[in-house]
Amino acid sequence: MTGHSSSVNSVAFSPDSTRLASGSDDSTVKIWDASSSDCLQTPKGYSSGTLEGHSSSVNSVAFSPDSTRLASGTVKIWDASSGDCLQTLKGHSSNVYSVAFSPDLTRLASGSDDSTVKIWDASSGDCLKTLKGHSSSIYSVAFSPNLTRLASGSDNSTVKIWDTSSSDYLQTLEGYSSSIYSIAFSPNLTRLALGLGSGTVKQGLGLSVDRI
Repeated sequence: MTGHSSSVNSVAFSPDSTRLASGSDDSTVKIWDASSSDCLQTPKGYSSGTLEGHSSSVNSVAFSPDSTRLASGTVKIWDASSGDCLQTLKGHSSNVYSVAFSPDLTRLASGSDDSTVKIWDASSGDCLKTLKGHSSSIYSVAFSPNLTRLASGSDNSTVKIWDTSSSDYLQTLEGYSSSIYSIAFSPNLTRLALGLGSGTVKQGLGLSVDRI
């Protein structure tokens, strides 16, 4: 698949496996047909399959669990079929490196270079909560499958676990060798997987969280 004019920073399949989204340093998002590799058509005069409107690099893309919406940093929410921009979420003071929908589609989390995590109403675009506690850029965010926890990974090699209802910080995981670029909960909530800048993957057991 070719079409971006600069580095591609993030890719994501739609949960229904029909589409692939990509975000680039060229300030655009492209949506591709996962079977044919064609860049899909969008309205409003956009070039084929290209979602334009970002003013800087797009560092993260994420489909909603029902495949109908696509979120992209800095932060925008798009209709994944029509290409219409549904919401532009304003509040971060610097680049957004990670976005993630909640499993129930109601919320969107974003992690930024401004060292904060924001939780947004995915329909209205309102900022519901700002989570503060990191001391450096946040590269990854993930909701737990049951929506009770949010994990965030940062440039200073730490992970924080938050209570999504109260916004309370619950725990810091540290002692890693490099930045945390990717994070994911296991479906049964017993493990946390971390992708590190050193090229390694770490696992945590439970939310205590013991590293193995």
